[in-house]
Amino acid sequence: MALAAAAPTVVHYPRVEGDGEPGEYGLALLQLALAKAGGNYCAEVSSVQMQQNRALIELEARSGRVDVVGTMTSAERETRLLPVRIPMTRGLIGWRIGLVRADRQDLLQAVHGLDDLKQYTAGQGQDWPDLQILRHSGLPVQPFPVYSRLFGMLKAERIDWAPRSVNEIWREAERHPALAVDPHVVLRYPTADYFFVHRANTALAEEIRRGLEAALADGSFEKLFYAHYGPLIRQARLDKRVLINLPNPLLSPATPLQRKELWFTLDDLKRIP
Repeated sequence: MALAAAAPTVVHYPRVEGDGEPGEYGLALLQLALAKAGGNYCAEVSSVQMQQNRALIELEARSGRVDVVGTMTSAERETRLLPVRIPMTRGLIGWRIGLVRADRQDLLQAVHGLDDLKQYTAGQGQDWPDLQILRHSGLPVQPFPVYSRLFGMLKAERIDWAPRSVNEIWREAERHPALAVDPHVVLRYPTADYFFVHRANTALAEEIRRGLEAALADGSFEKLFYAHYGPLIRQARLDKRVLINLPNPLLSPATPLQRKELWFTLDDLKRIP
């Protein structure tokens, strides 16, 4: 009599608080990776909604509420947690366009480089790596403690703009009619969002890594990426904007920048279905 196959181990992915994409892509990519790795694990979204920083704290404490968090990396985060160094959104999180007031949609029209941008105050979360990246290049930034405060600060003109990733900004603008997407400028800095697990959970990290590599090899990673983000990338018209490149002082030397197939570039615009 054949033995029944062992049930997969359930791992939890955070139900993210915010107006942007509430983790659908991250969860879908995690589920794809675990399936490609053989189905020893399966992913479910957590029952409790949580901000990004809380999710990382819960993960580090191994509370059992979350087992995998997909978030932007930094060298500091990579010392606290175990990263799977394959960029979830192919570095798209480092392509930033501006959320501005709808009645000031052409605020950045005269910006032609970094020095021009320094006259405008940006807003960023106080625990986001982006805060330090922007400040490192001399851009004035006003931090906020809670994600939802961003929109009120913009509407009240306490900040001039908020650099948001291409995969976040459209939904945010749609949900806040007093705000709009700047059509003129794009910031780009090298960064990645990774799946992170507890440092002791090496088996899960390896399973995710194997699954992502398999999905890269058979094209299912790229298919999922463009299914979620292709229309948003086209809508951003990145090749028609003033491109301002910024360095990232928080990037770990272990970042796989040499693997060109892992990163989105403007040349990939022609690959969007």
